[in-house]
Amino acid sequence: MDPQNADQKVPRCDLCEENVAQMYCSFCPTNLCKLCVGEHISDVYSKHNVVPLNMRKSTLLYPHCKIHSEEHCETLCEDCNIPVCSKCVASIRHERHQFVCLKALVNFKKKCMEKEKMQLQETIISSLKEIVSDLKSELGGIDGKYEKLTSDVTKHGEDWHREIDMAIIKRQTEIQEMRDKHKDTLTKQLNVIEKLISDVKESISKIEKVLHSNELLESLSFEIGSDESIKFPPKLNVKLPGFTPQNIQGQCLQLFSILSPLSITSEEHGYTIKTPRNLSSPPVKPLLDIPKVIITIETGYGDVYHITCFSDEEFFTHGDDKTIRLYNIEGKLLKSIQTKSENEPADITVIRRGDVVYSDAGTRTVNIVKNRKIDEVIRLYDWIPHNICSISCGDLLVFMSTEDKQKSKVVRYSDFKEKQSFQVDDQGKPLYSIGNLKHISENRNLDICVADNGAKAVVVVNQTGKLRFRYTGHPSRAKKSFDPVGISTDSQAQILIAECDNNCILVLDRDGKFLRYIDNCDLLYPWGVCVDKGDNLFVAESSGKVKKIKYI
Repeated sequence: MDPQNADQKVPRCDLCEENVAQMYCSFCPTNLCKLCVGEHISDVYSKHNVVPLNMRKSTLLYPHCKIHSEEHCETLCEDCNIPVCSKCVASIRHERHQFVCLKALVNFKKKCMEKEKMQLQETIISSLKEIVSDLKSELGGIDGKYEKLTSDVTKHGEDWHREIDMAIIKRQTEIQEMRDKHKDTLTKQLNVIEKLISDVKESISKIEKVLHSNELLESLSFEIGSDESIKFPPKLNVKLPGFTPQNIQGQCLQLFSILSPLSITSEEHGYTIKTPRNLSSPPVKPLLDIPKVIITIETGYGDVYHITCFSDEEFFTHGDDKTIRLYNIEGKLLKSIQTKSENEPADITVIRRGDVVYSDAGTRTVNIVKNRKIDEVIRLYDWIPHNICSISCGDLLVFMSTEDKQKSKVVRYSDFKEKQSFQVDDQGKPLYSIGNLKHISENRNLDICVADNGAKAVVVVNQTGKLRFRYTGHPSRAKKSFDPVGISTDSQAQILIAECDNNCILVLDRDGKFLRYIDNCDLLYPWGVCVDKGDNLFVAESSGKVKKIKYI
């Protein structure tokens, strides 16, 4: 062993940087040799907690308070979603806020991570390994199958005269080329699957690293995903070429034989995940029995129509004028953006890199705002853009209708170029009603959810545009018209719909099952809705107010 490398693995004292560390201060945190312990605690500060180095991992490392640097944060403020110390808890800044034990929260999250690790190991990895096994088995049998084809051609060729030898050679060459293409395609597919396995194992490794870490902030910042975020490659459907011998009646290649072409097609969702029966589903955050309004903000609009979260602390809105406004959760106006055409925006969204995008029905354009400069990125001629939504992959969804409002569709743009459109279902019937009020949101499972006010329904299609379900209201409110306007989704893939005339928010699960109403928060004509990363609901009311509601 290289002495230099061996020496680098031995932890050194952070004070003298020479002696081997034998102790550890879990408050600072600092590695110490025994000679430097006295110097480290010489300030007689009571918070120092020096333990033997081998006990380091058993000591929880609470984050330091950003306001009171001498204090550790053992509590999380649920309203502000930040760690706080005991002094912060007692301060006016957090008056009447709700708090939760940081250690308990991290323990819960680590349990979730354990379940996700199990999910990755026992479902994703096992499914991918089964695919690899099938591909290797298919690769192993390819030579035999193609050898039989070659043998059949050769045997048939023996019955022919010398003048057709070139035809035999040509057919054999075609078979070899198809075999090589077949093997090359399967090998590439095998490499993709093995790379995917490697990526999943890397995710497991990252989870294990966080699970064994005592850094609470590292655990809190870890974003938990699910097996739905693992995108399998398209499944290959291979149709082997076939050799059909012909009667010996001539000297041309066509009479010698018919060789069908090699057919390789892909099936986007051909692979499935096999979930063990004893593996439970990822934990779901429960809905509060009584949702509560955390804060109410006056926007200055007469009516607020749309809202989109810029961060957990800030949100963009637009209402009954030509201005898009950015507020923080304390109600302070941070920025105002006037539309280029001075028309009222049809809708607004924030794309992945943080820029604001808005649609302008008057100019038939979609525009992006960068550093207060407005650029046109989409211009339509036969269609008028209305509601828009940025989705997880970075693409943009635009609902549009014809000028006579007799046709409507949702179009997906990638880099502001049309990529996909959803207009009719499998039977050729229109997915959406005529009219221009269709708020859009992408769900966590990549479904596209549209609040179709004209149809009095919520229309949900999968990412390929296949209709999953239509929701037309809860039977208990049959006497009231279902009035969907704004729509958003949360981290649990729950769908939240603003019912304007009924002054409430409807909550559905990802499959359209009714979960509850949020109707106790004194909502007045709720129109736009969005959900931040902490699953706080923002509601834009036609009264000109925005309310932040805690419902999970």
